[in-house]
Amino acid sequence: MYVGETIFSKIIDGTLPANKVYEDEHVLAFHDINPQAKTHVLVIPKKKYISFDDFIQEADEREICAFYKAVQKIAADLGLAKTGYKLVSNHGADAGQEVFHYHVHLLGSV
Repeated sequence: MYVGETIFSKIIDGTLPANKVYEDEHVLAFHDINPQAKTHVLVIPKKKYISFDDFIQEADEREICAFYKAVQKIAADLGLAKTGYKLVSNHGADAGQEVFHYHVHLLGSV
């Protein structure tokens, strides 16, 4: 269960700023403040899910599909689809998840 607020929920509600690269009714994407690659974007659902499992179990199919289509669109818009990119999602504290709002790291060399 999603409890309280996270840095991502504050970015979604506008309380905290972010360098946005994409936004629609379901998804928000912005540059990571501590990039691990030349291009490092975080893609998050706007609804509150703590992890991949939570997202897959609780979101409806339309939202899940919209999320992953947005990830692909963002990669293409940033020129990463031509050169290749990596998607990373840490699931749980033992896997390195630091912000407990489901998100995907989109990393590339462009």
